[in-house]
Amino acid sequence: MILVFDVGNTETSIGLFEGERLAAHWRLVTEIARTSDEIELQLRALLASRDVAVSVVTGSAIASVVPVLTEPLIGGCAALFDRTPVVVDARTTLPITLDVLEPLTVGADRIVNTLAASRLFARDTIVVDLGTATTYDCITGDGVFLGGVIAPGMRTSAETLFRRTAKLPATELVAPEHVIGRRTEDCIRSGVVFGTADAVDGIVRRIKAEWPTGHVPLVVATGGLAPLITPWCREVERIEPELTLVGLRMAYEIVTANR
Repeated sequence: MILVFDVGNTETSIGLFEGERLAAHWRLVTEIARTSDEIELQLRALLASRDVAVSVVTGSAIASVVPVLTEPLIGGCAALFDRTPVVVDARTTLPITLDVLEPLTVGADRIVNTLAASRLFARDTIVVDLGTATTYDCITGDGVFLGGVIAPGMRTSAETLFRRTAKLPATELVAPEHVIGRRTEDCIRSGVVFGTADAVDGIVRRIKAEWPTGHVPLVVATGGLAPLITPWCREVERIEPELTLVGLRMAYEIVTANR
């Protein structure tokens, strides 16, 4: 078994893989004020909650966009599993190409999304990753990352709205029954949820209009907010909520095979 970590600005997704099967999955709030010892104890508790012995975990992999948390996580994994984890970033040797002006600035999550999409779908793909930010990764079938789009995520936009308006209440973000809200909370839900869905459709259409290969890309949604937003999107064709974790597993296998 291997343990993989997708460290985002708001949440950290952890996946436990047995071969290609995702045997367990956790989604935690990203806390930057953590020591290696605290992380080791937390990982022990998570594994114990699923009756998984530490000894059966043979390795780990990390994709992090939160640099301050990366080193403590490396230390916690190394102490727990007695081996240094694979850390995926733009310098990692993988069978993909970062065809952008500043390849070293590409986020680790977008790198593993590129790897996973090119191997799973084998066709040009737009990966819409709905998290703290909404990112659009433009990927060719042979594993070339062409660039993409970064926009504020749904929760990020909503939190800004709540902070900057005195009379608008913080509201649970679920889709309302109607676009036209008759209560303030429903007005907010409509604007945030349907506004995000329409933004996804609009950006995807713009990307398709200038797609450089002549192929029509597949549109795949991933990320923690994908199940909430994609039912209201017309352009999204497929949902793969754990695509990034799958890409991390693939990256781990490639890197360790080449050692």
